[in-house]
Amino acid sequence: MSEVIKVPGIGDAEGEVIEILVSVGDTVEPEQSLVTLESDKASMEVPSPKGGVVKSIKVKLGDHLKEGDELIELESAEAEADQPEEAPDDSKDSRDDQPVDEAEEAAAPEKETGEEAVDESAAPPSESVKEVQVPDIGDGKAKIIEIMVSPGDTVEAEQSLLVLESDKASMEIPAPFAGVIESIEAKMDQDVQTGDLILHMRVKGETEGTQSKKAASSEGKQATAAKAEKKDKPDQAAPKEQEPAAEKKKAVPAPVGRPSREGTKVHAGPAVRKLAREFGVELTDVSGSGPHDRILKEDVQTHVQGIMKQGKQGAGAVGGAGIPPVPEIDFSRFGEVEIKDMTRLQQIGAVNIHRSWLNVPHVTQFDLADISELETFRKDQKAAAEKAGVKLTVLPFLLKACAHLLREQPNFNVALVPGGKQLVHKQYVHIGFAVDTPDGLMVPVIRDVDKKSLLQLAAEAAELAEKARTKKLGADGMQGACFTISSLGHIGGTYFTPIVNAPEVAILGVSRASMQPVWDGSTFQPRLMLPLSLSYDHRAINGAAAAQFTKRLSELLGDIRSMLL
Repeated sequence: MSEVIKVPGIGDAEGEVIEILVSVGDTVEPEQSLVTLESDKASMEVPSPKGGVVKSIKVKLGDHLKEGDELIELESAEAEADQPEEAPDDSKDSRDDQPVDEAEEAAAPEKETGEEAVDESAAPPSESVKEVQVPDIGDGKAKIIEIMVSPGDTVEAEQSLLVLESDKASMEIPAPFAGVIESIEAKMDQDVQTGDLILHMRVKGETEGTQSKKAASSEGKQATAAKAEKKDKPDQAAPKEQEPAAEKKKAVPAPVGRPSREGTKVHAGPAVRKLAREFGVELTDVSGSGPHDRILKEDVQTHVQGIMKQGKQGAGAVGGAGIPPVPEIDFSRFGEVEIKDMTRLQQIGAVNIHRSWLNVPHVTQFDLADISELETFRKDQKAAAEKAGVKLTVLPFLLKACAHLLREQPNFNVALVPGGKQLVHKQYVHIGFAVDTPDGLMVPVIRDVDKKSLLQLAAEAAELAEKARTKKLGADGMQGACFTISSLGHIGGTYFTPIVNAPEVAILGVSRASMQPVWDGSTFQPRLMLPLSLSYDHRAINGAAAAQFTKRLSELLGDIRSMLL
């Protein structure tokens, strides 16, 4: 059974079709929105009075509709077709009659208001504080989604005061007269209904012309069936000559929606506003693709997807902290490519490194350490190390020397408290060292380095490195470091700029040692020189302290016996 759904009672005003929410063949439920209409001061979604399948759509975008115009042809479900017609007809009649009943109830107080206004106009002008109440919005409630004025503001008649939103419509409430905002009684997100107090305004004594403007505003504001009923009453207080003024005001449509901080208007229906609130999206940040730049649900969804995409790019070390991301490029245009996923370890490392680089003001101090004597001693202890079951490399010497310096220069053994106003001074010495694994970089941590011997450090470093390469190193084994050493000596190179592993404040980069000629005062001598690169957080460490650290480290590595003093 087919039935044509028509526009319900919206008064004698017209509404423009700005959004069609269904398509032919869609199955709709009772009260599901079919189209969105926009009039001078309100936008409303027209619901379906019953469920069924959309057989045809009688309107198109941009059409101007009034009460009784055809919307869609709906093919009702079989169960509904067999039901008596009285039930839906009664339901429809009750909806159609409801605005008329409300209009009759509202007519009397409005008439009295008009009579009082005429009496006041006869008196000399004087200031008074008047209440501004919610006009007739039916028997339902609406939520305040925007308050557009503040106490002390001077407003003109018809200037919007706030924006209300119900389940199916959003509307601006205008000032019924000009004046100064004395106090605002309504609050954001408050549910209000017809007659509720909004605010107090201080106004001057009103003239007859002001009353005419107020009466015209009252008629031109309400897009309900009450409007037609009031015009038909012979005892209406407002004079007939006010009607052209009201029509003149309606000839300049005001966009519906709340103004942004820049004063622009946002065109969006209640369903779109609700979706934006659920996502936590400011509609002023969304670009509309609908008629008259109206924001549709798809626009909100696209906006959210864009934000999420930017967030993922930031997490992947591509852009962030307000920095424009690197543009996406289709590299397949230039030749054959293969895309491989980063390992989970690489992804986590990328995030940590990116965070540290953006948050820490890096400075790197470079130096050279003469480790000729240290290398001789290391080779001499080869037999003793093999007897202990370990391999003695340069790393244990670096660990021991850095631990000694962290005790000697405790300003390197600190962490910045969030906010940057305090430092945490650590009373322990745990040092991490970078290990290159097939899945990415890992940093095991050796605890209490200052309390362990060179052979103990060699054994523990080898054990932790093996665990890292075989994926047996737990999260606890990579936490709690005070300082980090990153050695590239087994690969080569001279100097590099390691990134501080925040919340630590320094990291030592070590490159491959090489034989270099060193002037001893009379001749050049071949010496084994080790390049050092100390990166540090300049908020916690100044340049002089960093230079002293590398100088002192060079002295300790040059003569390891000095650590015994």
